[in-house]
Amino acid sequence: MRYVEVGGVRLSAIGVGTWQFGSREWGYGEGYASGEAGRIVGRALDLGVNLLDTAEIYGFGRSERIVGRAIEGRREEAFVATKILPVLPVGPVAERRARGSARRLGIEVIDLYQIHQPNPLVPMSTQMAAMRRLLTAGLVRHVGVSNYSLSRWQAAERALGTPVLSNQVRLSLVDRRPLRALVPWAAEHDRLVIAYSPLAQGLLSGRYGVGNAPTRGVRAMNPLFLPENLERAAPLLRSLAAIAARHGATAAQVALAWVIRRPNVVAIPGASSVSQLEHNVEAADLDLSDEEDRELSTTAAAFAPVGGINATSKLLRRRLPF
Repeated sequence: MRYVEVGGVRLSAIGVGTWQFGSREWGYGEGYASGEAGRIVGRALDLGVNLLDTAEIYGFGRSERIVGRAIEGRREEAFVATKILPVLPVGPVAERRARGSARRLGIEVIDLYQIHQPNPLVPMSTQMAAMRRLLTAGLVRHVGVSNYSLSRWQAAERALGTPVLSNQVRLSLVDRRPLRALVPWAAEHDRLVIAYSPLAQGLLSGRYGVGNAPTRGVRAMNPLFLPENLERAAPLLRSLAAIAARHGATAAQVALAWVIRRPNVVAIPGASSVSQLEHNVEAADLDLSDEEDRELSTTAAAFAPVGGINATSKLLRRRLPF
């Protein structure tokens, strides 16, 4: 396992994203939530993975409970990150919510407490005063944000008066926007970018194609899986497959290796099984060449998926019975 050292913490380059733990929208079922999810966390710790990311909204607290049970007796092996839903991220509310997350996780201190989404209705100074209160109380070790622009991340740090360690954003070969400003700034200032959806919800695994699009769950409502987008993604998928073949790896492993090749970036892919978790972890030790990196970046830049209102209307027509 490769590790990234940022802001005084040492994190596995590949972590575990747990949105799917106990969340019905992924369609994994009760057996997964009550059994396989916990085994995934345990096996991750066995393999040296220490970054576990969850949120109070995932399964309405169930994801946190699953993670908590899985790390029982192994707390020191895990760097536990969770998120507050920023409906009202102010002093006593934030403290109550943080204590609720800690209780569900079975821990006394949250390693990384993140604001899940920007809230433009509550002043940044108020939000960060609440987070500073949690730091002072010793309830959290580090503060992070999620889905923040660079200017908002910097504003949050100024308001907090101490480093905002991380920004969790969507980052993959098909969503490279964080590379423009967020990743360079993080690398320059000893901060961290946590890449969620690093496989674009499985698009980059090569599992799906024009004749094999997902029909249920979260993926069925993702415009990336429209037939025309699957067709447009074919050159990128072929490039991933070719590079994977040279390394004796999978397309998903190559896509993950490309993400964590960026400085100060770690990735938190989800896993539907222990086997998939093991394959994800192996990506941390896959060394892409500069030429392979450029090939992937160039091919990815040529991928122009259909989006916007047109894509949304097509998805709705596929889902609605009229």
